[in-house]
Amino acid sequence: MKLQVIIASTRENRVSDRIAQWVVKEAQTMDDTSVELVDLADYTMPFFSEPISPQYNPDRQIDPVAKKWLDKLAEADAYVIVTPEYNRSMPGVLKNALDYIDFQIAKKPVGLIAHGSSGGAQAVATIRIAIAGLKTFTTPTTTYITSRAGELFDEQGNLLDETIKENPYGIHAAMQATLNEVKWYSDALTPARNQSS
Repeated sequence: MKLQVIIASTRENRVSDRIAQWVVKEAQTMDDTSVELVDLADYTMPFFSEPISPQYNPDRQIDPVAKKWLDKLAEADAYVIVTPEYNRSMPGVLKNALDYIDFQIAKKPVGLIAHGSSGGAQAVATIRIAIAGLKTFTTPTTTYITSRAGELFDEQGNLLDETIKENPYGIHAAMQATLNEVKWYSDALTPARNQSS
């Protein structure tokens, strides 16, 4: 599985990058898996303003940075989006990035790891709606981090309290379950995509 872990926040003093690094480290221990960290901060796309929906526009004139983003997505078999919750929704920068997509993530699983006062539950709900419009799906198992993420991880994405790993119902176990589910769907769907292409 070629997995991309996407940081869905670009704001100053974010903590999503710490969580994403934690996810990358865990994913790197999985069999037959290569992992890449993808940071939306590296793709400063303008607000989406194409005259036709990307899925229905064979003559698209794509912004160069957006094309770089789309080309990167096309390289992967599966994704994990690490997102905060902003005003009961996903970050605007993530929604904008999703709006540029036509078929790069079609039939590829998307796992979600969210954080915020409600664990990012409402961000997850809005992402699930948007992802369905991109011809793919989010995996059923999601990781919700309700604690203050900045107090859980250091700058390199290491857990500050290793005993968190011992809780069978805690965030570490939930993150592992999310990754395992993404891997299961990716392993099942990759051969099917290859046969139909």
